[in-house]
Amino acid sequence: MEIVLVGLNHRTAPVEVRERVSFTAEQARRAADELRARGILEETLVLSTCNRSEVYGVPPESAQDSLKALASFLSEFHAVGAEILFSSLYHHYDRNAVRHLFRVSAGLDSMLLGEAEIIGQVRDAYKSAHEQGATGPVLNRLFQGALEVGKRVRTETQLGMRPMSVAAAGVKLAERIFGKLAGHTALVIGAGAVSEQVVSTLRDRGVTNIFVMNRSRDRAVELAEHVEGTVVEWGDWQNALLKPDVVVSSISTEDPVLSRLVLESAMESRSGRALFLMDLGLPRNIESAAADIYNVYLYNLDDLSSIVSQNRQAREGEVPRAEAIIEDHVTKFLSWQASVELVGFVSALRARLREDRAAFLHARLAQATHLTPKDREQIESIIEEVLEKFLVQPAERLRDERELRRKIQNVEALRDLFLSDREKR
Repeated sequence: MEIVLVGLNHRTAPVEVRERVSFTAEQARRAADELRARGILEETLVLSTCNRSEVYGVPPESAQDSLKALASFLSEFHAVGAEILFSSLYHHYDRNAVRHLFRVSAGLDSMLLGEAEIIGQVRDAYKSAHEQGATGPVLNRLFQGALEVGKRVRTETQLGMRPMSVAAAGVKLAERIFGKLAGHTALVIGAGAVSEQVVSTLRDRGVTNIFVMNRSRDRAVELAEHVEGTVVEWGDWQNALLKPDVVVSSISTEDPVLSRLVLESAMESRSGRALFLMDLGLPRNIESAAADIYNVYLYNLDDLSSIVSQNRQAREGEVPRAEAIIEDHVTKFLSWQASVELVGFVSALRARLREDRAAFLHARLAQATHLTPKDREQIESIIEEVLEKFLVQPAERLRDERELRRKIQNVEALRDLFLSDREKR
């Protein structure tokens, strides 16, 4: 019932290596089938995201013995040379593997501390592996525990509550002004990578009516088609600023493209309706004096970066609470694991004691010729009763007393002490 984990992530491997070792959903299923077919793992699950690729499994023998086979399998499966791959891999066993997964699910092992997406990715990976039949009692229990950890961390701490990107921070500020953004309108000035990120964040918040303006109309059309938005001609500020509640600008320019005078004129046309401006340009795209206009809310990169920095510190302050939740669940899982192993140990020990009892009685009763058949039956019954009392009572306590299960740490030591190698199989 040992657990092994082999993988790499953003801390151990550059992006060009992570790209080569990532798994599609189909590759993850095929890898799970091959690992079990080759006898490398009895249960297996592949977790692959943009920042990590990990294989969790229950090996048939020792977890440490399976490490080399797992690393070689990854190298072969992705056609990545061992000299490139092996230096990027990390491996964990049992307690450390459990703790690692729980930290992943809680968002503590992510590039962006407390990211919310990872728990959904863990859930999808588990669902796929479970439906495939690649998991068993151990990984089922492990990943169900991981999902519970992720849920508790998000509901009992503030780890994932504060935005960690300038785009998300800006959208959060807009929600303070307008409430929920569903049904509101946005204008995005620029069509580069930052604008794409902002549009994605806006759509996640329910903004479906999006206008796109860019110097290159072809690029504006491309982004608008991607988000089912509408292109606005460059420089047509009178029309462009009439409808949106939120304006996000991220273009390369030496001088501001939106002046105070343009915005004052637009606010008159809007009858003073609130306008939220997010200036993500460097140099700034919007004249700073526009912040003095009534009902205009202007935030630039420095404003938003300061908020993100404060949020990062706040999230880091929640890490100890998240770690405490994780340790609680690690202990619970290891207690369950030990209790299951102990049940197997008790069964094996019962079988051995019965064999020893039979041999002992045969040798001793053969010499006691004065005993009647009834006497022999009574002796056998008494010894059987003693053995059962010796074994059944601890088994019942193990089932009923949670604290006792928590105290059990190393069942393997008991197996080594009382059972032979043949009996442990």
